[in-house]
Amino acid sequence: MRIILADDSSLILDRLNEMVGRYKQVEIVRSCNNGIDTLEALRTLKPDLAIVDIKMPGLSGLEVLNEIRKEDKKLKFIILTFYSSDYHKQMAIQAGADYFFNKVDDFEKVSLLVEELATKEEYYRRLSSWQ
Repeated sequence: MRIILADDSSLILDRLNEMVGRYKQVEIVRSCNNGIDTLEALRTLKPDLAIVDIKMPGLSGLEVLNEIRKEDKKLKFIILTFYSSDYHKQMAIQAGADYFFNKVDDFEKVSLLVEELATKEEYYRRLSSWQ
């Protein structure tokens, strides 16, 4: 599973790299610290999953999500944020986010979800190669 990480905090990016990069089925293809680079990376690298902060310089995570959904409906998209209000969650869902996690309460759940998604992808890849 190919993943792009995007957050304007280098500490968060480092922690995400540690958490999700430990799985053998995962390849982190790019880490970005702003929305413009994130959108460009999503368009050129075509990952399977994006984990994106809701608020970044250049373009917000929601703006990136809105733009990429015009081109790619299959990309799995996780919004990760300190803004955990129902309003922000609803905005993310309306924009097409598949998952929404609060950095304070749910940060460790991101790793568990990535493991689950990567394992499912590996299973279906192997299954299709047998047929």
